Amino acid sequence: MNGPIRKVTVFVALMMAALLLNLTQISVVQTEALNAEQRNRRIMDAEFAQPRGAILVGNQPIAQSVPRSGRFPFVRTYPDGELWSTVTGWYSYDYARSGLEASYTEEMAGTSSEQSVERVIDLLSGRRTQGANISTTLNARAQAAAVRALGNQRGAAVAMNYETGEILALVSTPTYDPNRLATVDLDAERAAWAELIDAEDEPLKNRATREVYPPGSTFKLITAAAALEDGLVPSSELDAPASLRLPNSSRSMGNSTNCGGETVTLEQALKTSCNTAFGSLAISLGPDKLQAMAEAFGFNSEPTIDIGAAESRFPTELDLAQTALSAIGQYDVAASPLQMLQVAAAIANDGVLMRPHLVNTVTSEDLTVLSAQGPERLGSPISASSAELLQQMMVATVEDGTGRPARVDGLVVGGKTGTAQTAPDRPPYAWFVGYAEDPKVAIVAFVEDADVARDDISGGRVAAPIFTAILEALR
Repeated sequence: MNGPIRKVTVFVALMMAALLLNLTQISVVQTEALNAEQRNRRIMDAEFAQPRGAILVGNQPIAQSVPRSGRFPFVRTYPDGELWSTVTGWYSYDYARSGLEASYTEEMAGTSSEQSVERVIDLLSGRRTQGANISTTLNARAQAAAVRALGNQRGAAVAMNYETGEILALVSTPTYDPNRLATVDLDAERAAWAELIDAEDEPLKNRATREVYPPGSTFKLITAAAALEDGLVPSSELDAPASLRLPNSSRSMGNSTNCGGETVTLEQALKTSCNTAFGSLAISLGPDKLQAMAEAFGFNSEPTIDIGAAESRFPTELDLAQTALSAIGQYDVAASPLQMLQVAAAIANDGVLMRPHLVNTVTSEDLTVLSAQGPERLGSPISASSAELLQQMMVATVEDGTGRPARVDGLVVGGKTGTAQTAPDRPPYAWFVGYAEDPKVAIVAFVEDADVARDDISGGRVAAPIFTAILEALR
């Protein structure tokens, strides 16, 4: 073999080797990623050719696949879509999926590992694969009450059985109609996406779980919990000056309510939401104890709920001035409504934090239970004795403090208001988080743009009525 032929042979051999390596890379390493690629129309066409399992509240579908003729044999539909959009999310040809449609997409598509035997049987029998149904923990009355109470405000509300972790309502407003994104009229789908993504009130945001905000004075529950674990009791006295000079800083902390004196008890400080008392308390506790308590409740950890959620943040390496501001839910503290719900739920549940979940069972077409979720304990941020004292203080806050608008006749209710502002030129955030003894439910209500003065009463005036509306629906 002469030199030129040898070079051509080597070159061809190298090209063949490179081709084989590339095919191996695609077939073995990249298969899953390529199948999941949104632009892979073959995969999307195959998905839309299969009946997808339903999402159920009780026995009623809130998302289901309906047969049709044409290029796409099925279309995803959402009965009462605007009521449930925060939970279901959307299932779209061009814009993928969100909410439970994303979290349980494999199960509803029939492609999860638990359904492998069924797929083989379907293949051998020539049947079309049917996806699994998802049964949720949601309560239709509570969901509807939350949507009505929030109205056109940008905000969120979540309700949970604090003994089991079952989510009873999950709402972010404004809502939207997911049917507009699930349509198989792709021109209409793209027009709807452009309208929703550009909307000023950002309806596609999940403010309940996927966004974080300064929690304001609702964070004082965590500061109070740290104090109780450190040996204080509700009658322990705290300094509550009209203005607290922050250590090693030119800034001072003031009060937006009447604390009732320059020395107040811990319970009085919570009832009146006294900033300077909690600032003084945090300085004496120190940043490490405050951070440890926040993290025990779930801050700085990946959320455990079975839907997309953002991690809530408590800053690290704080000086004493920053510690005082963090103790009242300001500085760089940021929490989702779900996170603050978990704080109240753990307190109400005698210090035990349960894993929140939206789905109880995943069931195949023949009603075989493929997976089930029950109560799961995540930890105990505080002792039962500290939780009992904090319950006492939260009930006092509702009975005779800033949380009075959350009172419900005939029910024992504990709670905490919160109002927070990050910039002088934007409206404050309004919060209310609390619980009832019977029904055993914890509820958080959050309004992103509260058109009221910035004070700790505002959380009670704006957010507490949302709390009571949901609670009344669950009685």
